[in-house]
Amino acid sequence: MKKRQNLDHGAWDAVSTGAVEIINREHLKSRIERGDRLRVKLGLDPTRPDIHLGHTVVLRALRRYQEQGHQAVLIIGDWTARIGDPSGQNVTRPQLTKDEVDAAARTYLDQAWKILDKGDTEVRYQSEWFDPMRLTDVVQLNSRYTVARMLAREDFAKRTKEGRPVGLHELLYPLLQAYDSVAVKSDLELGGTDQTFNLLVGRDIQQAYGQPPQDIQTMPLLEGLDGVQKMSKSLDNYIGIDEPPEVMYRKAMAVPDVLIVRYLQLTTEATPAEIADATRALADGENPKTVKQRLAERLVQQFHPGTQTEAYRDVSGRFAPAYTGTINLQAGERSIAHLFLDAGLVESKSEARRLAGQRGLSINDQPVASTDERVTPINGWILRRGTHRVVRLKVG
Repeated sequence: MKKRQNLDHGAWDAVSTGAVEIINREHLKSRIERGDRLRVKLGLDPTRPDIHLGHTVVLRALRRYQEQGHQAVLIIGDWTARIGDPSGQNVTRPQLTKDEVDAAARTYLDQAWKILDKGDTEVRYQSEWFDPMRLTDVVQLNSRYTVARMLAREDFAKRTKEGRPVGLHELLYPLLQAYDSVAVKSDLELGGTDQTFNLLVGRDIQQAYGQPPQDIQTMPLLEGLDGVQKMSKSLDNYIGIDEPPEVMYRKAMAVPDVLIVRYLQLTTEATPAEIADATRALADGENPKTVKQRLAERLVQQFHPGTQTEAYRDVSGRFAPAYTGTINLQAGERSIAHLFLDAGLVESKSEARRLAGQRGLSINDQPVASTDERVTPINGWILRRGTHRVVRLKVG
């Protein structure tokens, strides 16, 4: 469907800003400029309940397409999440249950509306087309792609070379994501740079099913608070967009100095002039802490509009108390892993063990050495995960 006949060069600049790679660039540019209304697809796997700033990079790209009048199609990967995306993984991901995925999906959309226009977003679940599939349909889908091409994928090739296993179900993941594009008749798919292989498979599968191949646009991956790995909840280097203002502010102030401008570019609505001002201020020797404070306050206001500054810092700029609240627990002995699970600071006992091994859990400021140790909590205990998530216990 056409919106306008005259070429609109400004529309192209608006939607392509920040993109790392666009395929087929000239084809997409011509469609945008002549006013075609595109179906722009973004898939999210609800493997965990929190959306963090890393996710918002592509969500904001989708929002820019919405603002230019295109149809945003948000796909909830309630099937691919059960497999686990193999992109960038050197081991097979653990498979999730349907209940685990459904629980995470319920919170995803509430958080997505902090960025996307809910009224103009088409939400689709993979189960719409995968649940009714018969075995013959699955075999047909698999017949549209070769094993050789799949194993040429960098992460699969590396694992095979190093003797680490690649599960057959992992080979299915890119095909399921690709079939989503067939199901919703996608014109353009967005994703992070780690999704390039999957997005390209989508082009091939659309052609195999008689559809024009979608264009693809990849966006940068945001580094986490460690400044090295991409932002990830499993690495505990993330800023969740639904975290309390004081936690978000405290975490933002932990962003490495070298990433201040990058966070401003990728996670906020800062204008080019504002980004240039921040870059100039740092180059001219302004204290990075001051520039970072402006970034932190912008992020808090972006996701918690109208929040008063005293809710997350005092007049001197120091942090407000880091407590994320009081947790009511039933009295009784339990393992430390169970204690942190009950307090909502971890999502599984295995996550508690992993964090304790990294000295990331503490009770009353004493690092947890073993999550198997049994304790009997009492009123007032302080449980801490990392430096930003802290709760006080109220034991009934």
